[in-house]
Amino acid sequence: MEKLMVVGGGLAGSEAAWQAAERGITVELYEMRPELNTGAHTGTYLAELVCSNSLGSDLPDRAPGLLKAELRRMGSLLLRCADESAVPAGRALAVDRELFARKVTQAIDLHPNIRIIRKEVRQIPTDRPVIIASGPLTSSALSASIRQLTGQEHLFFFDAIAPVVYGESIDLSVAFRASRYDSLESKDGDYLNCPLTEDEYAAFVSALLEAERIQLRDFELELEGGVHAGMHHFFEGCLPVEILARRDRKALAFGPMRPVGLEDPRTGRRPYAVVQLRQDNLAGTLYNLVGFQTNLKFAEQKRVFRMIPGLENAEFARYGQMHRNTFIFSPAVLSPAMQFNTRENLFFAGQITGVEGYAGNIGTGLLAGWNAARLIRGEPVVVLPETTMLGALCSYVTRASAADFQPMKANYGLLPPLETHKRLGKRDRAAAYSQRALVDLETFLAESEVQSAHSHL
Repeated sequence: MEKLMVVGGGLAGSEAAWQAAERGITVELYEMRPELNTGAHTGTYLAELVCSNSLGSDLPDRAPGLLKAELRRMGSLLLRCADESAVPAGRALAVDRELFARKVTQAIDLHPNIRIIRKEVRQIPTDRPVIIASGPLTSSALSASIRQLTGQEHLFFFDAIAPVVYGESIDLSVAFRASRYDSLESKDGDYLNCPLTEDEYAAFVSALLEAERIQLRDFELELEGGVHAGMHHFFEGCLPVEILARRDRKALAFGPMRPVGLEDPRTGRRPYAVVQLRQDNLAGTLYNLVGFQTNLKFAEQKRVFRMIPGLENAEFARYGQMHRNTFIFSPAVLSPAMQFNTRENLFFAGQITGVEGYAGNIGTGLLAGWNAARLIRGEPVVVLPETTMLGALCSYVTRASAADFQPMKANYGLLPPLETHKRLGKRDRAAAYSQRALVDLETFLAESEVQSAHSHL
C-alpha cells in the first residue's frame, strides 16, 4: 500500500496525518521547523497556535460552536487535545498553547503509522499521494512549486482583507441598492450603498485616523519583494483605508468611497461619499465592504464602521485583517473533497486553501486525511453535505466566483437557507441551522461509513 506524504505540521497537517494513520495508512509528516523557521512560530511542537489561543465560541447556536461540534463527532484529534487543554474563557474554547501543542505532538509522535520528518519540502512530489497543508507562511521554494502547478494566476500573496457583515443587519431604509451608472450593469443594482453627507464623512475620517491599529510583526510585513520597514509599505492595490485617509482626508471620497454614478433615492442627489457593499455569497446573506481593507483592532472596526449610515447595527461575520497570506485560488483547482482537479492523489488543506480560523483549518485537514486514505484504499472520495458547517466552508472555498473569493471562516451565512415558513429570531434561526447540520452529518456518517477508522488498523 502506498505511503501518504503530508506537508506541514500545523493544525491541518497534523489532523490530516492522524486521520489517515487511523485508517491504516503509513504517513510521513514533513515539518520544516526547526530546520527552517517561519518568524512566527516560537517553538518546535506541531500544531503551534501562532495568534490567539482561542478556537472561538463553543456554544451550539454559534457558527464556530457548530463547527467544533461537527469535528468532535467526526473524531478530530485536535479538538480532543483542545478540550483536554482548555483554560477558562467563558463560553469560548481557549487552550493552554504549550499544553495543546505538546499533546498533539505526543499523539502524532507515538502513532505507529506516522513518522515525523523535520525537513523542508521544496517541490511537490509526483510519485506518491500528497496533502499540502503548509499554511500561509509557505516557504518560498514550495510556493514556487505550487505556483508552477496551479499557474501564476491561481496563487495569491494577499495582505489585505475587507470586513464582511450579515445582510440582515444592514438598515435598508438608509442603504439603497444600485450600481454605478445602472444602465451599464444589472437593472436592479449589484451593490448596497450607504450614503454619507459631507459632515458624516468628516466625522468618519476623523474617527478612522484616531482608531487603534493592530501592530504587525516583521514576518507579516514580508511580501514578495522582501521585508518592508513599516506600516506604510503595503501593495498600492490593497492599502488599508486608514493609510489612505492618512495620506489625504479626502482620499477615500475619491477612492473606495467615491459617489460618482449613484443617486440617493431619499434625496434625489448624489451623496458626498458612499460605502458600497457587495454580496459575498450565493445565498445573499453576507456582504463585504468594498475596498475597506483595514488593520484596525476588531473593537475599533466595530465602533468606527458602525458610524457609516445604514451600518449602525451591523453584525460582522468577519473583521478586516492585514497580514501576509499565501493561498491558492481554490475554486479553479480544488473540488469540495479538497482534491486537486487534475491530479487525484494530491490534496490541499488548511489556510492555504482560503479557509480561516483554527477550527476550519482542522476541519479541512480532517477531510483531506479521510479522502487521501480512501483514495489509497481504492475507495471513492467523499464530499460533506453543504448543510453542515464544514461542508459549507469547503464548498465556499472551492466553488466561489473569482470576484467574490477571499479567505473565509465559519459563519451561518455560508449555509443554505432553512426550509421553513416560520419567521425565526436570530438565535432560534441559528439553533435551527445547527440542529439541521448535526442531523444531516449523522445521516452522512451512517450512509458513507467514513468513520470506520479503527477497523483498518
